Amino acid sequence: MLIPNGSVFMPPVLTLTGIPGLESVQHWIGIPFCVMYFIAVIGNSLILGLIKYEHSLHKPMYIFLAMLGATDIALSTCILPKMLGIFWFHLPEISFAACLFQMWLIHSFQAVESGILLAMALDRYVAICDPLRHTTIFSQQLLIHIAVAVTLRGAILEVPCLVFIKCRLKLYRTTVISHTYCEHMAIVKLAVGDIRINKIYGLFVAFSILGFDIIFITLSYIQIFITVFQLPQKEARFKAFNTCIAHICVFLQFYLLAFFSFFTHRFGAHIPPYVHILLSNFYLLVPPFLNPIVYGVKTKEIRDHVLKILFSKTILNH
Repeated sequence: MLIPNGSVFMPPVLTLTGIPGLESVQHWIGIPFCVMYFIAVIGNSLILGLIKYEHSLHKPMYIFLAMLGATDIALSTCILPKMLGIFWFHLPEISFAACLFQMWLIHSFQAVESGILLAMALDRYVAICDPLRHTTIFSQQLLIHIAVAVTLRGAILEVPCLVFIKCRLKLYRTTVISHTYCEHMAIVKLAVGDIRINKIYGLFVAFSILGFDIIFITLSYIQIFITVFQLPQKEARFKAFNTCIAHICVFLQFYLLAFFSFFTHRFGAHIPPYVHILLSNFYLLVPPFLNPIVYGVKTKEIRDHVLKILFSKTILNH
């Protein structure tokens, strides 16, 4: 194989450029991203604290919500500190090993979040379609098994991506990644040689996780809607449907952003690069930012506990 001039063998350090085409305004773009991150961390931490200390919230629905909040904090933390280092402090370098580790963490947490959303959909399906067996089916032991399963699924399926890059891709035409974080295909496209296996496996992981989860989430909600509309009392229909609104909003924002990011990154060659990068960033930062807001507004139990804490503090201050 001919080795192109200027190619690098297993570069020790890579450079993240940020958002191509928007370098002059990146420091301004970092401000809303930073705000979203702090709201995500504070909001999800508040929900985690409420669920931990309020025994009335020790139910499968809220335990899954706590798992989602912890995943959101971890996912946004994987990307934002380094991104702000690029935007504000001109620190674009990252070691090759750290870059692969960041890639593995990001994609693993994405898979974990998708698995939790599937578990939440199945929980609502059983709670509405077979309420008498809900407590029996969603036991504490099952919740532990689900948490372990979705975590291992994401972590294990992403390991071959690291192996394929580390063992098969030795030469790189450049060490500059036109991105704000270490994304799988952004790294693969730097390499010299045959990258088809990397692309194929990346597609396999995406469809085996997101595709599988979306199919079963959709089937669950179709059956939920059928059951809800068959309820004889209007108030019962409204109450059952209202418990699902927050979940539906979270599902839509996560998977719609995922598909926009996925398809533009792989099939939108005519789309400007900064659109690809911004969509990828929105996909990772918007759900953690919006999830606690959606659940705080639409979930009565959480809203009531937050108001109770706020009012109690106000009374104590007076």
